[in-house]
Amino acid sequence: MSDYELYYWSVPFRGQFVRAVLAFADKTWTEAGDGAIQTLMAGPVEDMPVPFMGPPLLIDKKTGFAIAQMPAIVLYLGESLNLLPAAPALRALTLKIVNDANDVIDEITLNGGRQMWTEKSWRDFVPRLEKWMSFWEETGRRHGLKADSGFLLGGEAPGVADVVTATLWSTMIDRLPKIEAILVGAAPTTGALARRISDLPALAKLAAKTRRDFGDVYCGGQIEASLRKVLNA
Repeated sequence: MSDYELYYWSVPFRGQFVRAVLAFADKTWTEAGDGAIQTLMAGPVEDMPVPFMGPPLLIDKKTGFAIAQMPAIVLYLGESLNLLPAAPALRALTLKIVNDANDVIDEITLNGGRQMWTEKSWRDFVPRLEKWMSFWEETGRRHGLKADSGFLLGGEAPGVADVVTATLWSTMIDRLPKIEAILVGAAPTTGALARRISDLPALAKLAAKTRRDFGDVYCGGQIEASLRKVLNA
């Protein structure tokens, strides 16, 4: 029997952060599948495990507790699995990093594809993306992160902040390779951290499974098509 049930679409994107934390913590989970997600979303709120507008949604099968919204899920897992730093300030910074990651993927998909990318809009966005990247670079600098060693918030071992960082940037540049040059230019130490954490056996195994299960897809739909178009222009 698996430890959790995850409701997320058959793409990496926002659900990959949840998968990565679970994999890092050596937990097992099943995926409900796209059909089950659609059925649940279309049904009455009173029948939902927790009120939610869209996935990810996670059910802890040991306790029956259900939670939606990616940052809330990651916070719950961090708290319940003892993956967060002890210091309140570092716990708060961890949550900030999770929320920043959530904001980045919203922005790179123009808030879920409400608009499509054009060459001009992407060109105008690149300095903002570089600024986002610099947030991770400066956070790491303040806590002693080096290009070849250390972790985003210090400490002796990787934590949720490192897993989320690696998942954000490694998944993005794996699916959209042209973004790697932007990351290397704007945040080389962050890029090195993302590679080191992504090479941990549990996360490397997850990445390979994700590739087998979902192929090259990143977020899917017309927004991914427009993103790929401007990046390949």
